[in-house]
Amino acid sequence: MASAALREKQAPIKDGYRSDPSSAVVTLSSTGTLDASSITCKIGTGKAIHDAKQKVAGLHQKAGGDDPEISGELCSGDMLLEALVACAGVTLKAVATALDIPIKEGTVKADGDLDFKGTMGIDRNAPVGFTNIRLSFDLTLESGKEVPEEKLEKLGKLTERYCVVLQTITKKPELSVSLHGTQESEQGIDKTLSWSQKS
Repeated sequence: MASAALREKQAPIKDGYRSDPSSAVVTLSSTGTLDASSITCKIGTGKAIHDAKQKVAGLHQKAGGDDPEISGELCSGDMLLEALVACAGVTLKAVATALDIPIKEGTVKADGDLDFKGTMGIDRNAPVGFTNIRLSFDLTLESGKEVPEEKLEKLGKLTERYCVVLQTITKKPELSVSLHGTQESEQGIDKTLSWSQKS
């Protein structure tokens, strides 16, 4: 029943991607803000998601998901960009503090391009996952203390070097995936299914 409902919901979306391949390409964005008060990065989210007691991952609208402002569900791609923005923002603030660069306020933004033809299995040649990610910082420094350009360049380089999420994306880690399932048979005996693979 659930599989039929999902297929029915996704069928017109897939047909749309077949007739207009460019409609499958979308850019997801996440933003965060920095201030002078602490070594933190505040992530901006929609009100429904912000008010939720826990974050729930769901399908993106381009894959048949509901409007996140109504469902409160986040696409995992959004969550990945949020993690990148959060980690990069905190890393930048820590490095700036160590280098004595007085940041008054700032914005961190990550934009990522996705092609849903790959995610939806329509085109085997289309990539699954982000094809491009752009991370940017827009900073306002406190007045009264001159910061040389070389110091800002060092801030950028050290932020890139020590941001855990950025480095994880940049240098693909060794990854293993495993799946285990249990199903009770008609005779009342549990049947175990398993699969694993290293990437």
